[in-house]
Amino acid sequence: MLNNISEPAPAGNLARKVLGKVFKHDKNLLEMVRVERPNPTYATMLTEQLGGPHGELRAAMQYISQSFRIKDPAIKDLFLDIAAEELSHMEMVATAVNLLNGHDINAQAVQSGQIESHVITGLNPYLSNASGFPWTAAYVDVTGDLPADLLSNIAGEQRAKVVYEYLYRQINDKHVKMMIDFLLNREEAHNTMFREAFTKIQDTGSNRNWGVDKDARLYFDLSKPGRYFDLNHPQPPAFQNPDQISPQH
Repeated sequence: MLNNISEPAPAGNLARKVLGKVFKHDKNLLEMVRVERPNPTYATMLTEQLGGPHGELRAAMQYISQSFRIKDPAIKDLFLDIAAEELSHMEMVATAVNLLNGHDINAQAVQSGQIESHVITGLNPYLSNASGFPWTAAYVDVTGDLPADLLSNIAGEQRAKVVYEYLYRQINDKHVKMMIDFLLNREEAHNTMFREAFTKIQDTGSNRNWGVDKDARLYFDLSKPGRYFDLNHPQPPAFQNPDQISPQH
């Protein structure tokens, strides 16, 4: 498990007169990872969340990269906390992939998907999607605009949850299902925290001056027949505080 820890940077260097950030590794996983038996085909499927476009490595690298120019200390801290947790999730997924691959190199045991783990990495979890396409920094979205980056992160957590739901439906191993259930619930938690952060900055950046130009109020009804939406009073993206008890509860 990786922890994000704030430490004072040494004085004397203007470029470093800020709180430094370090990552420290705890050898305990965030949650226990076990499998009932090897399943190389499912190991390949689960690799999607290791090095795919909606996976844990992408999330960690995106949030760390976005944090570099965030001025709000509370939101910066949130990004780094979640990024560190995503690295812990990556460690959990990699551990599960490793256990599911078993001990014998056998590409014939993989019914579909990437076989690089059996012919290149010696069963070491491969940083790719399930089809074998290597992880790329092109998955990482960074704009320098906090509303845009937060909306990207909210959508990213939602997509990651969907992928975990698809993976959950395709395995009977009770231990793997428990791990996936934990991870998809953590995606919900991150989504909620990012939305809460959005409520604090939703009148800034690219959300300002929304809909003031007449072109922002035009609706091109190009799909005939039918018109079901309009643009009379366009408003910027906004959320109510998501960490509250709803009235019906």
